[in-house]
Amino acid sequence: MPYNIRIVSTYPPRRCGIGTFSRDLATALSHFTAEVGYIRVAAIDQKHGPYDIPVDLIIDQRNPVSWRDAVTHICSRASQSTSPTAVTLQHEFGLDPDAEGNDGMGDNFVSMAKTLRAKGLITVVYLHTVLDEPNPHQKATIQALAKHSDGLIVTTESAIQILESDTYSIPHAKLKHIDHGIRMHHPSHFDRLALKKKYGLENHFLITTLGLLSPGKGVTYAIRAYGRFLRESCTEEQRKRVVYVISGQCHPEFIKAEGGKYYDEFQAQMAAALEEAQVRWRRVQELGPGDADDYDLIFLDSFLDESTLLELYGATNVMLLPYLNMQQISSGILADTLGSGRVAITTKFRYARELIHSNKQCPAGLLIGRYARGILVDPEESSVQQTAQALDYLVFNESKRLIMEKQAHQRGYQMSWNNSAWALLQYLDFVREKREIRTGRGFKFTRSKPSKLDVHKRRSRAAARTVETVPPQPEPKPSDPSRV
Repeated sequence: MPYNIRIVSTYPPRRCGIGTFSRDLATALSHFTAEVGYIRVAAIDQKHGPYDIPVDLIIDQRNPVSWRDAVTHICSRASQSTSPTAVTLQHEFGLDPDAEGNDGMGDNFVSMAKTLRAKGLITVVYLHTVLDEPNPHQKATIQALAKHSDGLIVTTESAIQILESDTYSIPHAKLKHIDHGIRMHHPSHFDRLALKKKYGLENHFLITTLGLLSPGKGVTYAIRAYGRFLRESCTEEQRKRVVYVISGQCHPEFIKAEGGKYYDEFQAQMAAALEEAQVRWRRVQELGPGDADDYDLIFLDSFLDESTLLELYGATNVMLLPYLNMQQISSGILADTLGSGRVAITTKFRYARELIHSNKQCPAGLLIGRYARGILVDPEESSVQQTAQALDYLVFNESKRLIMEKQAHQRGYQMSWNNSAWALLQYLDFVREKREIRTGRGFKFTRSKPSKLDVHKRRSRAAARTVETVPPQPEPKPSDPSRV
């Protein structure tokens, strides 16, 4: 019997990474017509509408009554169908204010999960943030979501390790890893040279940073690193053949926060970074011929539609992801970079360590990722010199960069949205079957001594950890601009 899928999340046109995630998940699920009945979304909103199908309910993010009404509507509509309803809650602390409006301090997701499951609806929770050192409210929230749902889904294996640890003590049986999906999984879908010509970037080595901007994205460090690379590694003629495109606008809610105070501070930081980098830059609304010829750096100051975003992935030579939050457990930009067969230089946030370095131990300093899928650098000030070195390595070693693209694509292909959606459907089957299992009336064992198997597993993991170092880098050689 097919599932009716209900997603509780932000959703386009609201500009939010979780909303984009949910839209792509819904689109992928719709391809499985035999396994899925209807797909509907309860959109967590702050006056970002109007919404179209599949959105049929709107939750006022800052109104607890609206959250409760949404639960009532979901349960009522589920009762009208003979097919089982499965609800996926897309949890993020920032989407859950308390009754006084304090961001991240609410219990709306927990209350929703508790009621939905009590009414017999299959209820799973995607966790978009898992913290190593949660505050008491954050810890209690995650533990309560585990208790009152059928399972917690995360996009990284390392998040499962955190949730199983003494910090949260959540049973392994409640946890499921499903890869973050990607929208484009074969680099041959777009011809890089043709795309560069379309945007006036032919004969340029294209470095990009995509996505909504905020101080936490670390772009000021990337700008300084890029300026250092140009000064220290490139001749004046080579410099004309390299361009860095920072594409995207600041998050609308960040711009409005505290009456624009933080946005103004961020703009001042950007201006200081540009001055230190000594780069020629301009701001445009659209990329076109001539934009890259006289400038080192271009700000593409617009919210990217899906087509433009995918084309920029296709045109890119190297993606810079200088994020500052090392506990970040997902990134659609990084996932799509690998899926597009492109090389990322990224700080060592949790999701990057998993995708680029297979969760192996990361020593300090620049690190070529396991299986050469990308390059990892330390965050903040350390990233400036390390990112400049990484750019030098990739720009002047075309053959090695192309091998890294192939390795990145091989990992990314596994994460197509169809694969991720199918994994969710299989997990829902598992949850439904688990509900139907009835245990016997034999003696029930309760553990009194530590698990010998768990001890063995921990020792095995510790023994398997290896430390990889960066191979010696050759002296830079002049590049052939015609080959970029």
